[in-house]
Amino acid sequence: MAKQEQVVIVGGGVIGLLTAFNLAPHVERVILLDRSSLGQESSWAGGGIVSPLYPWRYSPAVTALAHWSQDFYPQLAERLFVSTGVDPEVHTTGLYWLDLEDEAEALAWAQRENRPLSAVDISAAHDHVPVLGPGFSRAIYMADVANVRNPRLVKSLKAALLALPNVTIHEQCEVSGFIRQGERVLGVESASGPILGDQVVLTAGAWSGDLLNTLGLTLPVEPVKGQMILYKCEADFLSSMVLAKGRYAIPRRDGHILIGSTLEHEGFDKTPTENALESLKASAVELIPALADAEVVGHWAGLRPGSPEGIPYIGAVPGVGGLWLNCGHYRNGLVLAPASCQLFADVLLGREPVIDPAPYAPAGRI
Repeated sequence: MAKQEQVVIVGGGVIGLLTAFNLAPHVERVILLDRSSLGQESSWAGGGIVSPLYPWRYSPAVTALAHWSQDFYPQLAERLFVSTGVDPEVHTTGLYWLDLEDEAEALAWAQRENRPLSAVDISAAHDHVPVLGPGFSRAIYMADVANVRNPRLVKSLKAALLALPNVTIHEQCEVSGFIRQGERVLGVESASGPILGDQVVLTAGAWSGDLLNTLGLTLPVEPVKGQMILYKCEADFLSSMVLAKGRYAIPRRDGHILIGSTLEHEGFDKTPTENALESLKASAVELIPALADAEVVGHWAGLRPGSPEGIPYIGAVPGVGGLWLNCGHYRNGLVLAPASCQLFADVLLGREPVIDPAPYAPAGRI
C-alpha cells in the first residue's frame, strides 16, 4: 500500500482501536469513528479472559488466533503501559474448569496443541482456591491463563492513539452507510457528514451486519446479549479464575470479582434484567459461597458480535473495492484481538501474514 493512503475505521472497540494502532505507522492517515464512546460496547462489557472459555470446542481457525494472542498479550500490555502510563493489567492467575462433561476431549486437545492443561485432584483445587464451593468433584487446570482488565485496555489504546499525530478519533459519530462509486467504496456517510478514505475498515462488532446490509450484502453477524455482575472483595480473596456450568469468576488485582455471563438473543436490547441478576448471583454463590455476603457493585449487559462458529471475518470484501472487515469475533474479541489485528494489518499492507489468512477471508463466507 502506498504510504499516502487514508484509512477510515468504523467502530472503536478493542478491534478497531488495535487495528488503528497497527496501521498508523504504515499509512498517511487513520480516521477512527465510533457511534458512541470508544470501547463502550462489547469491549467494555466482557470479562477479559485471555482464552476462549472452552478452547477445545473451537475450530483450528479460532485456536490459531487465540494461541498467537495469548503469547503476545504480555508484551502488548507492557508496550502500552510504558507509552501511556495506563496499565491494561494483564493478570496471570490460571484457570480451573470444574466438573466438565468433555474433560477427556479437553485433555486430548491440550496434548495435541501442547498447552499446559492437566487434570488435578479436587483437593488441590481447594488448596489453591480456598474459597471454592464444596459441590465439585473434578477439576482441570491451565496455569498460564491470564485476564486483561478490558476497560483499562481500551483507555490505554485510546491514549496511545491520541498521541499519534496522524490519527483522528471521532466519538458520537454514527455511520449510516457508505459512499460508493461503481464497484468501489470511497468513504462513509456519518453524523458529521461524508468522510472519505482510500480504504474503509468495518470493525463495528454487532453492528457490522447492519452496515453491510446497506450495500445489499448479508453478513451473518448479530448481537448476542451477555450480562455480568461485579463484586468487591479483598485483593487476595480469589487466587485463580474458576469456571463451571458455563459461568465463571474472574479476579482483578484489586479484589473486584467478575461473574458472567448470560447468552441471550434479544436483538440490540442491552437492558440488564432481574432474572439474569438472580441467576448470576446463584452461580456466584455456587462457585464461591462467601460471595453470598458480598455486595454487588455492578450489573451490566453487552452485545457480542455473534458469528458462525465464532470465526471472525478478516480481509477484503469481495466485489467491493476499498472495503475491509475485521469483525464477528463473537465471545472472543478480547482474546483474539492482537492476532486478528496483526493479521488484518498484514493482509491490508501486503505483508507476510503471521497466520494463514484463508479461514477468515470474507470471500465465500458472505
